[in-house]
Amino acid sequence: MDPYSTYLPGILLAYSAFLLGILSPGPNVLAVMGTSMSVGRTSGLALAFGVAFGSLTWATLTVLGLSALLGAYASALTAIKIAGGFYLLWLAFKAFRAARSAQDTSARELAGGRRSPAGYLIRGYVIQMTNPKAALAWIAVISLGLQPGAPGWVAVVIVLGTFLLSTAIHMLYALAFSTPFMVRIYGKARRGIQTLLGCFFAFAGVKLLLSRT
Repeated sequence: MDPYSTYLPGILLAYSAFLLGILSPGPNVLAVMGTSMSVGRTSGLALAFGVAFGSLTWATLTVLGLSALLGAYASALTAIKIAGGFYLLWLAFKAFRAARSAQDTSARELAGGRRSPAGYLIRGYVIQMTNPKAALAWIAVISLGLQPGAPGWVAVVIVLGTFLLSTAIHMLYALAFSTPFMVRIYGKARRGIQTLLGCFFAFAGVKLLLSRT
C-alpha cells in the first residue's frame, strides 16, 4: 500500500483537531484580537508570530518526547492514547457547555503597557508556552496523527503543517480583528463554532480511544 495513503488520514485528522482548536477563543486568540484592536495590526501580527512559534515549540517537544517514550516503552502508546482520548472528550464537554453560555467573547489589550513589535512577539511566545493545557492538547493532536511505526517524515509533516496553520490563522485574526465590528461578528458566531468544536472533539476522542491498541 502507498505509505502516503496509509498515514494521510491521521495527518489530516491531526490538522483538523488543531485547526478547530484555534477557532475556539482561548487566551492566545483573545490576546491577538485585543492587541490588534487596541494597539494596531503591526503589534497584533507580532503577537501572532510569537504564538505560532510557541505552537512550533510545543509540537516539536511533544513529537520528540513521545518518540523517546515509545522507543523505550512501546506499551506506553495505549496509555498515551487513552489520556489523549479522554482529554478530547473533556474538550468536547467544555465546547458544548460554552455553546450554551450567554457570555460573549471578550478581547482586551494585554496588561503591562505597550511594547515594541519584538516585545509583542516574545509575549505571544510566552502566552503559548505557559498555557497549562497545551501539553495535553498537543499529546492529543500528535496521537491522532502519529500511528505506531510511522516513519519520521510523518512527524515532520505534522509539526511543520501545524506551524503553518498556526501562523496563517493567527495572522488572519490579527488582520481581521483590528476593528470592533469583526469581534462582534465573531461573538455572534461563537455558539455555532463551539457546537462544531464539541462534535469534532467528541468524534476525535472516541476514535482515539477505539484505536488505543
